[in-house]
Amino acid sequence: MRLLDLRPLLPPGLVVDAIEPVADRVIIPVHAPEAPRPCPACGGPTNRLHSRYERRLLDLPSHGRAVELLLQLRRLRCLAAGCPRQTFAEPLPTEVARRSGRRTARLDGLVGHLGVALGGRPAAGLAQRLMLPVGKDTLLRVVRRQAPKAAGPIRALGIDEWAWRRRQRYGTILCDLERRRIADLLPDRDTNTVKAWLRAHPEIGVVARDRAGGFASAVGDASPGAVQVADRWHLMDNASAAFLEAVRSAP
Repeated sequence: MRLLDLRPLLPPGLVVDAIEPVADRVIIPVHAPEAPRPCPACGGPTNRLHSRYERRLLDLPSHGRAVELLLQLRRLRCLAAGCPRQTFAEPLPTEVARRSGRRTARLDGLVGHLGVALGGRPAAGLAQRLMLPVGKDTLLRVVRRQAPKAAGPIRALGIDEWAWRRRQRYGTILCDLERRRIADLLPDRDTNTVKAWLRAHPEIGVVARDRAGGFASAVGDASPGAVQVADRWHLMDNASAAFLEAVRSAP
């Protein structure tokens, strides 16, 4: 009987040693090929073994069970004379897992997509149904870690309020409209807070906002050269409300 090749089912660069089904999960002992690894301090390759250690990684679930990879990794000796690192842990490829991570890179990507799509608690509920043992705080941490970093000046800005707690506490959300991502979150909607942020970004040329007076005065004072435009959502909302009012009042 031909045995199933498990290599396409696992992250690249790992060798399967066994498969151990238990009550609520599948444990797969694996190891990395024992090739020379570069020292992180001097870059010199070495294959001299110092010791071995275990590392556990959660992977994508399979057949209704969580999957856990039990990695057997090496600690290697650096053979270069004068190198400050006598030993170092065998690194994993970034395609397998990030440094000190508890999940494989592909599972981390899935967790990030769930967090972006659903938020904290809803995503955590769906994750439990998908056999992904992650909580709401973990989901939010992954989303923050995977968020793209600042990539150049902001030229077109969207500004609006957002609710910490509806009808009780509000903040200000600032969006980079060209890159379609959040630029910053301010802790309140105070005019002085918004002015301070705008003065730190003099490159802004266009600001899309609602028609409330607070943001208008903040932009006018801090960025007098910026063109202020009404954002599309509020234009559509106002047009829809005007249309419905006209229909209701028609004889």
